[in-house]
Amino acid sequence: MKDCLDVFNAGNTTDGIYTIKPTNWNGDSFDVFCNMTDGGGWTVFQRRVNGSVDFYRNWQSYKEGFGELDHEFLLGNDKLYFLTNQGDYQLRIDMVNKDGAPYYAKFDLFRINHESDNYRLSGLGTYSGTADIDGGAPGGFALSYHLNHTFSTFDRDNDNADSTNCAVERHGAWWYKNCATSNLNGDTWSR
Repeated sequence: MKDCLDVFNAGNTTDGIYTIKPTNWNGDSFDVFCNMTDGGGWTVFQRRVNGSVDFYRNWQSYKEGFGELDHEFLLGNDKLYFLTNQGDYQLRIDMVNKDGAPYYAKFDLFRINHESDNYRLSGLGTYSGTADIDGGAPGGFALSYHLNHTFSTFDRDNDNADSTNCAVERHGAWWYKNCATSNLNGDTWSR
């Protein structure tokens, strides 16, 4: 099985950890967390729950991944590259606000490039969802702002900002342009 959609289509409809091997992945099969809601078959590549895992990490950590699949984790940009380049994938971001009310952002295409291009956010399709209500940026702008920009960490500054390292300033790794309108890897727990 190459992704969680294959897992779902094989009859597995329960959220949980499953083993996959994306097309062209040279390593061994690896475990992922599959979310079977909203049509099923979502391969979860990042989860933040309560801030118990530090996401302010170096390039190598983001390349390889970190955390625990059943709690807080990042799958790793190498795995994400192979996942998003074996077909056309959607992105769904589920969040809750400070009061616990849920909202989401969905894009009908999501793709990143290889490490040789600094994991550039190379594909981001049309937005739908509830994340931009009540004064938010229209049409998924918060993430769309970062399209075609490369990934930065505190030890690898690939952003467009001349006088600062956005990963250091925003205390998190991301596809920074001239810093950020979104930053889901940032240190939101203590700032």
